[in-house]
Amino acid sequence: MVTAAPQIGVLALQGAVAEHERSLRSVGAQVRTVRRPAELEGLDGLVIPGGESTAMARLAAPVGLMPAIRARHEEGMALFGTCAGLILTANTVSDAEALQGYDRIGGLDVVVRRNAYGSQLDSFTTDLDVAGLAEPLPAVFIRAPIIEEVLDGVEVLAEAAGHPVAVRQGRILGASFHSELTRDARLHQLFTELAR
Repeated sequence: MVTAAPQIGVLALQGAVAEHERSLRSVGAQVRTVRRPAELEGLDGLVIPGGESTAMARLAAPVGLMPAIRARHEEGMALFGTCAGLILTANTVSDAEALQGYDRIGGLDVVVRRNAYGSQLDSFTTDLDVAGLAEPLPAVFIRAPIIEEVLDGVEVLAEAAGHPVAVRQGRILGASFHSELTRDARLHQLFTELAR
């Protein structure tokens, strides 16, 4: 019996949209971009890419996109937040001043700090041991958030330099890094299985 390919959206307000689309298609997902609430209809999962969390929150506000994503997640749609997407799915942002007055998605019981790994010049690539993956996963950190605290019910999938960098809670996957900037799509495979 052949199962239908999961329908995965990529939030296309800003960030590494094309790279996420490529990774998702490479693991067999049907992919479309999302800019408005109506485009969430019928999706099994949504990727919230890296970029600038404040810019994404501001661009989403006029059409009420963040509350619409939250509502669809509550109905069962899976979420995968990378870098800025992790910030937007975190329940608590310890330095949220720049996001004040803007809706975020929430749902992931972690505390994050924006840009905590440093500036663009402090970007780095490392191989991570990820729970459930047989071989190390290459990960690109660019102005990445740090997960400062993981609350009950959140599973840590990978750590770097003593901090969790990949987590899962229910139907939410979160990563501090950009897996889409490598040719290794195993984290996207994990997400499509979660979404299915």
